Amino acid sequence: MNIKITGSGSYIPDTIQSNHHFNNHEFLNADGSSIEYQNETIIEKFKAITGIAERRYIDEKLTSSDIGAIAAERAIKNAQIDPEELDYIIVAHNFGDVKYQTAQSDLLPCLASRIKHTLKIKNPKCVAYDILFGCPGWLEGVIQAQAFIKAGMAKKCLVIGTETLSRVVDHHDRDSMIYSDGAGATVIEASNEEGGILAHETASFTYDEAYYLYFGPSNNKDLDPDNRHIKMHGRKIYEFALSNVPAAMKTCLDNSGQDIKDLKKIFIHQANEKMDEAIIKRFYRLYKTPAPEGVMPMSIHELGNSSVATIPTLFDLVLKNEIENQQVEKGDLIMFASVGSGMHINAIVYKY
Repeated sequence: MNIKITGSGSYIPDTIQSNHHFNNHEFLNADGSSIEYQNETIIEKFKAITGIAERRYIDEKLTSSDIGAIAAERAIKNAQIDPEELDYIIVAHNFGDVKYQTAQSDLLPCLASRIKHTLKIKNPKCVAYDILFGCPGWLEGVIQAQAFIKAGMAKKCLVIGTETLSRVVDHHDRDSMIYSDGAGATVIEASNEEGGILAHETASFTYDEAYYLYFGPSNNKDLDPDNRHIKMHGRKIYEFALSNVPAAMKTCLDNSGQDIKDLKKIFIHQANEKMDEAIIKRFYRLYKTPAPEGVMPMSIHELGNSSVATIPTLFDLVLKNEIENQQVEKGDLIMFASVGSGMHINAIVYKY
């Protein structure tokens, strides 16, 4: 028995926010002091490092569970299954449903229950639950779905990654330009066909690293300090990722028994273009071979960093030939890899 992704779907918001959107923002340092550079310089440096030229924000009437349900419907249709046959709905997110211009997260009921309700699934044995695992959440959901299927507890699972980071950013923080909204979903099934998940790897680094990403007050000290926003220690995350992600990817590939030369694509969390490029270079350096041209599809330039949604949306876009010069063919060996708050790392080697 093999365990495969049999359907995928995504929701890419229509509203485009280009870097010019931030020209009139009042960016401040963490202590509330003014930044010595003009916004044009800040934005120029930001794009040079991250590669982000624009990002997507959802409509003010929508929430994370809304767009997660849309992506789920598309994945179910793509898989050509009856949603009543689903055994698990696993939803990865980090902030729940945050309504437009509010500061409170809504997690009751969980997003998975809301999405199951929206999908109008009646079967009570379809278990719906959320996972909070930082940016690697969708990947961890796929790993959990695989475990349920291997254990004989499930035959079909729906794994969703959905996030609306535009609702939790601090508009006085330069890092706010990184974040975006989106949702991706996949159907995971037992299959008699060749391929599927060959190996996986997960690790949680918490001794020194747990709070590299955290919820904190605005850089604007005149605002209510009890209103919290997503914050990060960018340099520490960058150094952590370069030190630990390539090693985890190598362990995963080695455990799969596959050769690095056969690896066709790496779908890595779209966090920062320079960081992702450095991770891939270090990964291939562990095998004393250069990274092939085009091995890493990218969506961050237009879509920004949508946390748990970046990998499943990117994967769906490539499968549907919507990323220029990027395709996946039947039989291709691919890898998924992610790093994010917690600090968590995971990877999957997969034969398409």
